[in-house]
Amino acid sequence: MTSASQLLMREKFETCLSVCRQASLQILPLLTITASEGKDPQWFFQQLEQARLALGSWMAVAKRLNLNDAEISQFTLLLRHLQQLVPHYESGQEISHNQLISALRFVSYLELVRLRQPLLGYSTEIDKNSEAEQQKAARQMRALELMLKAMITKNYPSQSHLVNKLKKQFGADCVRRWLKHGEQGDVLSGMRFGELALMVVDKKEFANHYAEIFHSSPQLNLFIDQRKTLQTFLDDVREIRNNLIQQPPLTSVQLALLDSYYQESSAAIQRAWDEGRTTVNPAAFMAADDAQVQEFIELSQKKYHQAGRDSDEVRDTIDHPDLRHTKKKQDTGETLRMLMWCVAGVALISAAIFGMNFLSGITQKPAQANSGPAKVTVVDSLPFSQSAREKLANIGITWEEGNLRSAIERGDSTVVRLFMQGGMNWKVYYTESALAGDYRDALNTLLQYRSQMDEERPCRRMVRTVSQAMNDGQSLTSLRKQFLQTFCSTPEIIDRQKEDLERAKLRLQAQQQRSSDSTDTDEKRAVEIQKAIYDAMR
Repeated sequence: MTSASQLLMREKFETCLSVCRQASLQILPLLTITASEGKDPQWFFQQLEQARLALGSWMAVAKRLNLNDAEISQFTLLLRHLQQLVPHYESGQEISHNQLISALRFVSYLELVRLRQPLLGYSTEIDKNSEAEQQKAARQMRALELMLKAMITKNYPSQSHLVNKLKKQFGADCVRRWLKHGEQGDVLSGMRFGELALMVVDKKEFANHYAEIFHSSPQLNLFIDQRKTLQTFLDDVREIRNNLIQQPPLTSVQLALLDSYYQESSAAIQRAWDEGRTTVNPAAFMAADDAQVQEFIELSQKKYHQAGRDSDEVRDTIDHPDLRHTKKKQDTGETLRMLMWCVAGVALISAAIFGMNFLSGITQKPAQANSGPAKVTVVDSLPFSQSAREKLANIGITWEEGNLRSAIERGDSTVVRLFMQGGMNWKVYYTESALAGDYRDALNTLLQYRSQMDEERPCRRMVRTVSQAMNDGQSLTSLRKQFLQTFCSTPEIIDRQKEDLERAKLRLQAQQQRSSDSTDTDEKRAVEIQKAIYDAMR
């Protein structure tokens, strides 16, 4: 006898397959592929392969769907994973939780594709989207966040021990920010969800503290590595949480995904609690009334306005700022070594060609000399037919957002330009170090590709960062002014900055009235900084 849960999973899964079929019938014609009937995921992937061959490359496919290189890679990766788990499906067939999650993940990405390409109008609704379901999602999100905090806290005897550990892992600057934004005596309350998740799925942390909780659990096996599965799930939750906090209702696909992720992530912890192996009880976190859930949403929105969108993906490891700096030096050294090898190879080939031309033309009239030697770089030495992504691969740089950010931070304009030409999106906060170092070439390259900047509401963080830099003695450089003018010049943002300036003036006046001493340098400096930023925006 089929269980009720199996029937529900099967119904959702079959709805996901129906969405995929409808989407394929709208996507494939944009790629010059004619299809009269949508079929299973394996067929859809084969048709996309045909489109790639017909159009010449995946980048050509991406262009027709208004996707960048990274997005088309993720799109095909999710479809490939789905068709591997479900090569063929017969109605009424038993469905596993992993198959359902894989289908939901792909349908969720179909929502992004539809958003990018206005010509697509397929529906991705898989279930009813009621207020009760939205409230349940908020409760699950709260429970997940409290679970992460509780799992981290139990490993440290006191807040001071935890703070010291965080300083070693993330650096003092991050810890100061968390303490400023969080509740008194609770450094974790100032962290974003992605940062909390990273504290758990970091390879060393997971092996030392959390692996034993999940090891005996049948959940979290979408991938071979449980840690990697948990990392992937929590990174998806981070994106769903961003949408939840910004207050538009979650889609039915997001609701179903969050529900699956919560069940998978909490089941092992709940089992450990039941067996007395942990003090973390997920059921207690879910037993929250509406007032507690609303308080969680309001605090999360406050943190969102203070620190901005939780945009950093959940990585494999925690990178301390000093280690990241060392890694940048190593990356630069490797790039220089590769440059030397490429130039040496070009020189050797050039010498061989010159020798052959010299021998074959000994009796001929010598050709007129060129006006000057050609300048050869590691990128120039690569074939012109190669894509930007292939050129990056040939100099040892993988197509990852972190590598773009590293190139921006070290001012490597050549690598930055290749990422931009390849279609990778970027975020304004990537430029904070480069603006401090005034790396003009790299920053001007980004401004040339300003349409690929996809950070939502970057101005609050940019203004805060520029204000802090000026307060520390740095100047409002021409590039900082240009970035403010480019991304923060809407009337709403200018009005908000004007209000900040007026508040700074009021604070200065109040301070002067309270004290006969007219040397209120801090308040005066604050007014000067806010006015300079306001003038730069206009």
